[in-house]
Amino acid sequence: MRTRPDTETLTLPSALVAEVKAAADEERRAPAEIVREAIERYLKDRRWRRLIAYGQARACELGLTEADLPRLIAEARQERREGR
Repeated sequence: MRTRPDTETLTLPSALVAEVKAAADEERRAPAEIVREAIERYLKDRRWRRLIAYGQARACELGLTEADLPRLIAEARQERREGR
């Protein structure tokens, strides 16, 4: 017996639905595939933005600036070579 995946109904403005359907027809793809891909890209981008914000906040807490990067990279590479 097949189980159905959990689904949730989302509502989109009709103009957006029409544009998605037109793009899907043009690319010979299912509209759901285009919507799924767009959501996945959005969530991936959101994760990156959050990671960047965390890194910036952490650098600020540590008093680091962009000018410190070459030195920090060189130190990390040196430590790696030395097996620390």
